[in-house]
Amino acid sequence: MIANLVQLAAEEEQNPLVPPGPELLVGAIAFAIVFFFFWKKLLPNINKVLEERREAIEGGIEKAEAAQTEAQSVLEQYKAQLAEARHEAARLRQEAQEQGATLIAEMRAEGQRQREEIVAAGHTQLAADRKAAAQSLRQDVGQLATDLAGKLVGESLEDSARQSRTIDRFLDELEEKAEAAR
Repeated sequence: MIANLVQLAAEEEQNPLVPPGPELLVGAIAFAIVFFFFWKKLLPNINKVLEERREAIEGGIEKAEAAQTEAQSVLEQYKAQLAEARHEAARLRQEAQEQGATLIAEMRAEGQRQREEIVAAGHTQLAADRKAAAQSLRQDVGQLATDLAGKLVGESLEDSARQSRTIDRFLDELEEKAEAAR
């Protein structure tokens, strides 16, 4: 068996990296057939799929750019509407403040007018009450003065016309003295 191995080793002095000629020819023909098949059948299909993918990716990028442009446009519109709404709110707020100030001024004027009416009515009522009190006081003082004078004189001073003139004269003199003292 060792002899057989030595004989085989002597016959195979050929390089193990280089195959024998017929095997190299069969391998080259098989490679050419497989290469031709790939080149004619698979390579166009692969290129077609790659082209479709490239177009889909580019179309997706274009769609994304279009969507981004549209989103930017919508954002600008939104910002413009928001700015307009803020401007409108500021205008309405200013208008409400002006209306409030006008309403307050009107209410103050109305309050002032009502206060003046109340004060005028109070003055009128006070004057009427003063006049009524003075009239009542004249009558009471006149009656007391007449009674006192009648007791002093010893006769009755019941004549109402004379009594009224005497009382009026007496009270007028008192008022003149009071005014002169002021």
